[in-house]
Amino acid sequence: MLELYQKEECPFCHKVRAVLNELELDFICRISKTGSAQREIMLKLGEKPQVPFLVDQTKGVMLYESDAIIEYLYANCAKTESIPQANAPKVCPIE
Repeated sequence: MLELYQKEECPFCHKVRAVLNELELDFICRISKTGSAQREIMLKLGEKPQVPFLVDQTKGVMLYESDAIIEYLYANCAKTESIPQANAPKVCPIE
């Protein structure tokens, strides 16, 4: 199970959430506000007051930094056909 510790207003967290949704991955979203119980758990796990913070419970992996998290998701969690081509346009199809 994937857990993402994040803040809604953080653009780096938004970037990670977008990839999690794009890859259609199930994940638990933990809001990490200062002083919250979720934040205390995050600090015990990762020891840094920084978001985004991803925990992959299945593989025992914990990561900070949005680009590192996204790289990990594509490399370890994406279905082969979900990995974007290098120069492919990023658009939403109109249905």
